[in-house]
Amino acid sequence: HVFARFISILNVHAGVKTGHQPDTKQLLPALGSFKPTYLLAVPRVFEKVYNSAEQKAEAGGKGKIFHAAAETAIEHSKLEQEGRKIPLGLRLKFRLFDKLVYSKLRDAMGGRVIYAVSGSAPLGPRLGHFFHSLGVVILEGYGLTETTAPATVNTTQQMKIGTVGPVIPGVGVRLADDGEIQVKGVNVFKEYWRNPEATAAAFDGEWFRTGDIGTFDSDGCLAITGRKKEIIVTAGGKNVAPAALEDPIRANPIIGQVVVVGDQKPFISALITLDPEMLPTWLSNNGLPADMALEDAAKNDAVRAEVQKAIDHANTHVSRAESIRKFTILATEWTEASGHLTPKMSIKRNVIMSDFATEIDEIYAVPVNTTNVSLT
Repeated sequence: HVFARFISILNVHAGVKTGHQPDTKQLLPALGSFKPTYLLAVPRVFEKVYNSAEQKAEAGGKGKIFHAAAETAIEHSKLEQEGRKIPLGLRLKFRLFDKLVYSKLRDAMGGRVIYAVSGSAPLGPRLGHFFHSLGVVILEGYGLTETTAPATVNTTQQMKIGTVGPVIPGVGVRLADDGEIQVKGVNVFKEYWRNPEATAAAFDGEWFRTGDIGTFDSDGCLAITGRKKEIIVTAGGKNVAPAALEDPIRANPIIGQVVVVGDQKPFISALITLDPEMLPTWLSNNGLPADMALEDAAKNDAVRAEVQKAIDHANTHVSRAESIRKFTILATEWTEASGHLTPKMSIKRNVIMSDFATEIDEIYAVPVNTTNVSLT
C-alpha cells in the first residue's frame, strides 16, 4: 500500500523505530509490547480495537458502562471540535469514564499512542471522536498510488474529524461538475507503464481523475462520499453510494464485511459476512455456544436479529429509497487469500458480485414489500 510505504520511508529517513503487524488478531498484544507513540492503520483496525473492547466489557457484565462511556466520549469530542462549552455534568462523566474505561484502552494500546494516521477508506466520525476523547488523535488523509499517497490530510494544526483534511501545500485539488475529485501537482504520476490509452483516460488536461466523489466544506476540508464506479443506480433511477450504508453496518462487532447490491434492481439489498474473531465472544455474551459453526450462526435467529439491528441503524442515515430491504448472511469469510479483499482490506466488489451471483439472484427472486424500510 503506497501510504504505508510512504510513511515507512519517512520513518527510516527520520530514524524512527518502526514495527509492523500484518495479523489483526495479534494487533493488541503487539501494541502492548511495542508501545508505539503513533500508529498507521486502515479504519478496520480501529474498528477492531473498539469492538474488542466492547465485547470484553459485555463479557465482564460491564457493557452498559462501556456504551455510556463511548457516548460520553463522542459527545465530549464533538462539543470540543465545535468550540462549544462543555456542560459540567458531561465534564464530570468524562473524568469518571477516563478512570474506568479510557485509561484502560490507552494502556491496551501500549499507553504511549498520541497520534494515529488512517487512510485507504473512510474512518467515520463516530470512531474519530471516540479515539479523540481517549487522547489518540486520528489524522485521516486522502490519496492514491497515482498521487504518491496524500493529496489532502488532517494535521496537528488543522484537523476536522469526519473529513480527510485540507489540501497539502504544492498540490491542487478540484471537484468536477459530477463531484469527482481531480488532482494535479508534482506528486501526480506521469503515465501508466506502457498503457497510453489508460493514461489518456485518467487525465482531464493536467488534472488526474481519481474516480472518487467528494465535497469541500467551508473550512476547505475534503470529505469523501464514494467511488464513481461504485455508485448504484436502481431500476427506479435512484443513485445510491454504497459506503453510506456499508460503513455503519460494518461497525457492528459481529459483522466482518458487507457489500450493498442493487444496480438496476427494484430495491437495495446486502451480502453480509460474519467476523470469525468477534463472533465467539458475542455468542457467549448472548447465551449461545461460542463454538457455533459459521454456517449455523448465519442461520441463527439471534445473529440475524443483531445483523438486522445494524442494518436498521444504517438505514436511518439514508432515504427510504436508499434503504436496505433484504439481506443474506453468507457462511463464509472474505479474505485476501480468498480473493475477495485487497491487501489493504478493501472489498473487491466485482469479484464478490461474480462469485455470489446466485445468492444475489435468490434475494431478488421473491418480491419484497417495498413499503417497509428493512426486511429479511
